[in-house]
Amino acid sequence: MEDRGNKEVQNEHRVCNDEEEIVCLDESFFIDDNYQLTEFTFGSQHIDLFCLHSASTDFDLTGQLVWPGAMLMNDYLSKNVEMFQGCSVIELGSGVGITGILCHRFCNKVVLTDHNEEVLKIIKKNIELHSCPENISPTSQGLEAEKLEWGNTDQINEILQKHHGGFDFVLGADISFQQSSIPLLFDSVRQLLQVKEGRKCKFILAYVSRTKMMDSMIVSEASKFQMQMKEVPGTKCIVGNLEGVIFEITLN
Repeated sequence: MEDRGNKEVQNEHRVCNDEEEIVCLDESFFIDDNYQLTEFTFGSQHIDLFCLHSASTDFDLTGQLVWPGAMLMNDYLSKNVEMFQGCSVIELGSGVGITGILCHRFCNKVVLTDHNEEVLKIIKKNIELHSCPENISPTSQGLEAEKLEWGNTDQINEILQKHHGGFDFVLGADISFQQSSIPLLFDSVRQLLQVKEGRKCKFILAYVSRTKMMDSMIVSEASKFQMQMKEVPGTKCIVGNLEGVIFEITLN
């Protein structure tokens, strides 16, 4: 009986210890929103915007950083301004908005998108930073921010209702690093590419190679969604110690 009693006390003590180890943390614990105003240069273009220099502990908040692929994309855009001059653009996974904000300098209309509410806050903050003082709003001067979860047809349709006729270009910079999201990405791209009539809409992807499996998956998914994928000559380079390249993707 004494041994049984001792075991019950030990078990009770273990349960208490387990309960003491449970710590409830507010979601703000995982979020760093101490953004720093940072200057970036692409050719003759200089951009100031708010961003983090290291990520929050929440994996879903990778959009708070400027990724190597965004640097690759913006370098490409700055060298091909004439190709995008006066066009309409939608960017997927915009992060802090560095690519969309550069596009806004020579494009007619730019829609920046992300699925994460916290990331959308910093996108809008950077849009305000680059809007005229007398007209500061997230929808001023043809530069807008919209929520878009890849594969969400309702959200895509809501965006397209506001922008009849679709877009000339779909942009994506360093957005291919999570295997589960790739089919949803290409599903969204297909829906956006199908809308533009007359001129062919193009998906410009700044891709950074991190694993051979992802390299193969990108090509496979593009083919599955009946897309033609071409490497843009002269764009392959090293970005952030990784190999990057620009792909031009269209519907067959």
